[in-house]
Amino acid sequence: MGSRLWAQWAVDTQAGENGPFTGTPPTYGYDADRAEEQRRHHDILPYIDDSPSSSPHLSSKSRSSRDTLSSGSLESSKSTELDLEKGLEMRKWVLSGILASEETYLSHLEALLLPMKPLKAAATTSQPVLTIPQIETIFFKVPELYEVHKEFYDGLLPRVQQWSHHQRVGDLFQKQASQLGVYRAFVDNYEVAVETAEKCCQANTQFAEISENLKVRSTKDLKDQSAKNSLETLLYKPVDRVTRSTLVLHDLLKHTPSSHPDHPLLQDALRISQNFLSSINEETTPRRQSMTVKKGENRQLLKDSFMVELVEGARKLRHVFLFTDLLLCAKLKKQIGGKSQQYDSKWYIPLSDLTFQNADESEPLHIPQVPDEELDAMKVKISHIKSEIQREKRANKGSKVIERLRKKLSEQESLLLLTSPSMALRVHNRNGKGYTFLMSSDYERAEWKETIREQQKKCFKSFSLTSMELQMLTNSCVKLQTVHHIPLTINKEGQEDESPGLHGFLNVIVHSASGLKQSLNLYCTLEVDSFGYFANKAKTRVYRYTTEPKWNEEFEIDLEGSQTLRLLCYEKSYNKTKQIKEDGDSTDRIIGKGQIPLDPQTLQGKDWQRTLIPMNGIEVKLSMKFTSREFSLKKMPSRKPMGVFGIKISTVTKREHSKVPYIVRQCLEEIERRGMEEVGIYRVSGVATDIQALKAAFDTNNKDVSVMMSEMDVNAIAGTLKLYFRELPEPLFTDDLYPNFAGGIALSDSVAKESCMLNLLLSLPEPNLVTFLFLLDHLKRVADKESINKMSLHNLATVFGPTLLRPAEKDSKIPTNPTQPISMGDSWSLEVMSQVQVLLYFLQLETIPTPDSKRQSILFSTEV
Repeated sequence: MGSRLWAQWAVDTQAGENGPFTGTPPTYGYDADRAEEQRRHHDILPYIDDSPSSSPHLSSKSRSSRDTLSSGSLESSKSTELDLEKGLEMRKWVLSGILASEETYLSHLEALLLPMKPLKAAATTSQPVLTIPQIETIFFKVPELYEVHKEFYDGLLPRVQQWSHHQRVGDLFQKQASQLGVYRAFVDNYEVAVETAEKCCQANTQFAEISENLKVRSTKDLKDQSAKNSLETLLYKPVDRVTRSTLVLHDLLKHTPSSHPDHPLLQDALRISQNFLSSINEETTPRRQSMTVKKGENRQLLKDSFMVELVEGARKLRHVFLFTDLLLCAKLKKQIGGKSQQYDSKWYIPLSDLTFQNADESEPLHIPQVPDEELDAMKVKISHIKSEIQREKRANKGSKVIERLRKKLSEQESLLLLTSPSMALRVHNRNGKGYTFLMSSDYERAEWKETIREQQKKCFKSFSLTSMELQMLTNSCVKLQTVHHIPLTINKEGQEDESPGLHGFLNVIVHSASGLKQSLNLYCTLEVDSFGYFANKAKTRVYRYTTEPKWNEEFEIDLEGSQTLRLLCYEKSYNKTKQIKEDGDSTDRIIGKGQIPLDPQTLQGKDWQRTLIPMNGIEVKLSMKFTSREFSLKKMPSRKPMGVFGIKISTVTKREHSKVPYIVRQCLEEIERRGMEEVGIYRVSGVATDIQALKAAFDTNNKDVSVMMSEMDVNAIAGTLKLYFRELPEPLFTDDLYPNFAGGIALSDSVAKESCMLNLLLSLPEPNLVTFLFLLDHLKRVADKESINKMSLHNLATVFGPTLLRPAEKDSKIPTNPTQPISMGDSWSLEVMSQVQVLLYFLQLETIPTPDSKRQSILFSTEV
């Protein structure tokens, strides 16, 4: 049953928040026979990645166990033994995942071998489909590969079924590694095999039909029919398999103690696999050119920046120079040999001929969007590389290693800059030629427009440059430029030694504005940065027709490595005919903008910090208070006997005789009624005072809560729902299972990952599981309207992942001295990204399948 059907059933079986629940709910208790049957075929528990690049929260147990043993404490020794016991148990589940993956791979090899025998038989007849040499070329070494893996699978299966912590499997992996020569022969022949198969398909329609409809035996009992794959797809399976061999061994070694007899055998197998892989010439992605240039100054230059230009639908990285009389767009040439860096002029516009609008332009601008998942993957790579730089520095490794890592960092940052912006700034020449830049924030866009317009007041004459003049100007850019790095905060000089930015929650109160010369309809937006570009996080209500707006609205903003808070003040236009069509959007007018640094020292205290942001003669009063994400982990159960916030979800559902807490159902119902098309729903912060009022109403079981909700901004309702999940004394995915979910999402094999993640999900307590599936169904419906609300599955996972999955307090890195500054490392960024990936994994599943169709899964148990 899909999550949508399950969610509907969960609601249908409730008798209301006060009515009794009758009938027998699905059983989630432990059944030894059923559990063993699951584990044999599909179920694995994930491992924890304790490599240096992973989060300290995931590896702290293994380190602490070594420390506590040396102390001689009996309690510590028991804790260490318990950790070791858990690690050995996880070793079994990693092996169970490997078994499931092997079974799938064998089914692919079987599908390849199935047509081989009849094709050979037909080759000796008067009407052959293929010749013997063609058959031997296409299916080269496939039978041998099948035998290698069948022997491995048959040897591993009984050992896992008759498991003990002393069970040995290293000899099987070592033997399999020693047979990798078969893969060498297959890989060397692969391109010839594919080319031969393609030619045979073109020459013989019968073989073309066969090659497009190869049946793969399903290893998942959920599927009734065999899946069909093409010959080309199946021939690639061994190529993909050999590149993953080292990952599988890494997975297993992480949970094999060094004292275990298997450890040296697995290390040997890993060494053989790594040497084999390094001997295969794999295609590598061309690396991007570093964007550093020599410093210099000469000619007057108003402003320059690295920007993304949209050229015929493609994103191009440019360096844009604003001089006193023209705008120049240039490209940094690649360095060849020992030549100094140079710029290549792409185009220029005299400021006297430049305009931001073109009346003749009627076609809407199409901006190609890069999936959020790809952007997130880039961030993960950046965090990993930065962690590597830190480790190399601590190990005092040579400068060449660090320099190589910095080059990789620059390449990834350049790629992130190129793909992340999506807000257009269009400029036009007097002759009608238009150019489009992409920016991450309305702040930068307004900044460029203001500077250009201010300078245009001083420019009167149009002109044109000769080719020689243009060349000389372009050559001077190397000396004149002021920006020498791509504009990511993580690429600033000297910042590799510290972890920039704040991670946690920033409460901001926008009090009032003063200095306005005339009465206007005003509102403010708040932006914060993450990985170098800014996102809109909150918006005040419109204060109508006044020179002294008093919003006094509080917002809670999630910070992920943020260094700067920006505030933009807009005049709201209610006359649609007067709204300016600019850059493809209907926009209100920016009347002021300003920014302040988020200083960890200043924000460390518990008190509110008052500040003023000056902007174009206007001053906006703010108050800020920061809560580190580490301290936000300290969840104390509510002392109130009643209420819902801070109360265990099982307690609330039992009291309400419900399966999903009333607060969750009410909030989701109201959001689905009028918030599904709200831009940035769940991302844009609601007014904190409204959220607190709703919280109090739910805690006191106020009968008028539904009336209150209908009159409130829908973002406040979304904020109340997020606050409920965040204040649970234990996260929805539970403290015990959190490390397993975090480890499961990192499993390298997709089959093992699916088996692990689904069975971990089904092992959640009943109220947690039902509530999650109910929420999951809603979030998918929100994402269905992404074109309107701009909330993709990934955006939703980013919002809810760290809320539903957070490490237990015992696993968090809470400083012993609360007054010391908190500087979060990249390991925390990786931790948060892992939480996002877990939720995204479930959001992307079309259904939640059962782990074993031989029995009635709990998701199908709908007796009431």
